[in-house]
Amino acid sequence: MSNTSTKAKKTRQKYSKHQLRAKWGSTIFLIPSVAGCALFFFVPYLVVIYYSVLDNPFGKNFVGIYNYKNVIMNSAFQTAVKNTGVFSLIAVPLAVLLSLLLALLLDNKIPLRTQFRTFLLSPMMVPVASIVLIWQVLFDQNGAVNVVLSKFGVTGIDWLKSDFAIVVIVILFLWKNIGYNMILFMAALSSVPQDIIEVARLESAGRVKIFFMIKLRYLVSTIVFVTIMSLINSFKIFREIYLLTTDYPYASIYMLQHFMNNKFKSLDYQMLSAGAVLMSIVMVGIIVALFKAEEHFSKDLDG
Repeated sequence: MSNTSTKAKKTRQKYSKHQLRAKWGSTIFLIPSVAGCALFFFVPYLVVIYYSVLDNPFGKNFVGIYNYKNVIMNSAFQTAVKNTGVFSLIAVPLAVLLSLLLALLLDNKIPLRTQFRTFLLSPMMVPVASIVLIWQVLFDQNGAVNVVLSKFGVTGIDWLKSDFAIVVIVILFLWKNIGYNMILFMAALSSVPQDIIEVARLESAGRVKIFFMIKLRYLVSTIVFVTIMSLINSFKIFREIYLLTTDYPYASIYMLQHFMNNKFKSLDYQMLSAGAVLMSIVMVGIIVALFKAEEHFSKDLDG
């Protein structure tokens, strides 16, 4: 009996030592990643928060939330928030919905399926400068779109300097991002258990019912991920707008990134920092809400 207990004790000690070595080994391998994240993400964010509560980077007098009040009351910031919100509310749902519909279409064995998929992915390989050139050729005052419209007796306009500018940018955003989102949805659709679908078909369930009752529930995680990525990309549309219209575009496409960029150029770091902190808080809030929604639907699926 004593020999058995001694062997068990030695086995536990050996197992504990193995666990300890594994834990220390994983910790050592994590140190470079943690250090990199701290150096390039966490520490700079703390510096931004620090600047947001100072009167300026040189005087370094603490002013509390004064900069935040100034930013919120700033008319340019209000316009930028409104335009960014409107753009995201239009572009992100469209990007998710259209890419999902295309994925469902290509999930079936339709003619020219491979060529169609390649065509939708091609915008990912086009450089930004080329994208801007294409859109200038299409939507300039003397561009291709106006030439086509003139054939039907419609007077052409300078699209990027009109109320339709936001429509042009939404089309650009969709053209650029739908292909990538579609591939993510196609990968998710391929992982849906086929035996469940076959059972549903045997019970005379139609395609619409199978989608909403089975496929959609398995796509929740992918929908949340695609939504988050599309939301982040919608905040990065500044690059294309800037190349098309420079620092001060038409009022309807003046985005938050324009506000940040212009404040940086004028060395107004305190306003820039306060605006960046507010924007990050809103983004984190939206992402947390999306993850909570995913968690809720995932529990429902597991149940």
